[in-house]
Amino acid sequence: MSVRQQTPLVNFALSALIVALSIYLLVVGQQLFLPLVIAIVFWFLINFVANLVARIPLGRWHIPRPLCFLAAILIWITVVTVIVQFVSGSLNDLGSVARVYEANLRDYWQSLPFTAQFPAGGFTQVVTEWLDISSMVTALALTFTGLAADSILIMIYVGFLLLEQGNFNNKLSALIGDPARERRVRRIINKVRGDIQKYMTIKMLTSAITGTLGYVILRLLGVNFPEVWGTLIFLLNFIPTVGSIIATIFPAMIALAQSTDDGLYLALLVLMMIGALQVTIGNIIEPRLMGTSLNLSPVVILFNLALWGYIWGVAGMFLCVPFLIITTIVLSHFPKTRPIAILLSSNGQIDLPVDQDTPAQS
Repeated sequence: MSVRQQTPLVNFALSALIVALSIYLLVVGQQLFLPLVIAIVFWFLINFVANLVARIPLGRWHIPRPLCFLAAILIWITVVTVIVQFVSGSLNDLGSVARVYEANLRDYWQSLPFTAQFPAGGFTQVVTEWLDISSMVTALALTFTGLAADSILIMIYVGFLLLEQGNFNNKLSALIGDPARERRVRRIINKVRGDIQKYMTIKMLTSAITGTLGYVILRLLGVNFPEVWGTLIFLLNFIPTVGSIIATIFPAMIALAQSTDDGLYLALLVLMMIGALQVTIGNIIEPRLMGTSLNLSPVVILFNLALWGYIWGVAGMFLCVPFLIITTIVLSHFPKTRPIAILLSSNGQIDLPVDQDTPAQS
């Protein structure tokens, strides 16, 4: 085999090695990297809200930039504090009746005519673990506890990022040196920022609508803890596909568990109505609002979801789509990696840079 034939194999082997090593470092260094990534997300959101505050019309006057950032920081601190306190209090209330719900669900399972055919282990054990609501509540509480433990470190990171962002442009110019390459890098950064802002804005809007309507539906149907499930629907909507399924099944399971008389009828009603709501907003309204700028393959999204769920758990599931957006945009700006971006897209159509025919300078 000639040297020219060996080069692609060597490059592929090196790339695979780098990817495997990166995943290993992300898994091992979760306690180090995850707070920093969450801080970057909050830093990005603070800048986004600060820009919205700066656009508030006040005649000929403009709100000073420091006040915009202060308002954005206070808004996010208030929102996060309210959500954490609300969810933690609701989880305590749910935990107090979890044993009753578990007993009702096991009674429903054992009353089914075909359950006697299953042995004690295997599938029956899996179903029993799924019906363990107490462990689910405990797992959710531990997740919030872990985030709360890292909150001080996250706030420190956010503070330093806000202090450093004023020097970012100067550092970028000094780092690159070449004006043509600098313009190219700035185009990539602006594209990444624009697409993530669009994704976050639309996702927050559709998730808020889904959570609010879900709360109204569950309240009208008489399902216990509708505020918990409305919040859960809002949060899980940020996890592609799997989140919407879980946010539909959970309220239906509680509807089944809260009553031994008409629980089955109520559960089917919740399943149909919440499922129809999720399908309408997630499969019809949201794609129309997103347009073609976030043209990602559903198979790639599911694989990306599983990968980041393995690496960083629930937090990785929330972050997987922004990571995929950034990766696709960056890959599309370089001729050698553009085929990978095309494979990651849904229909092969990607937004090419203006200078797509100009090879990247080394």
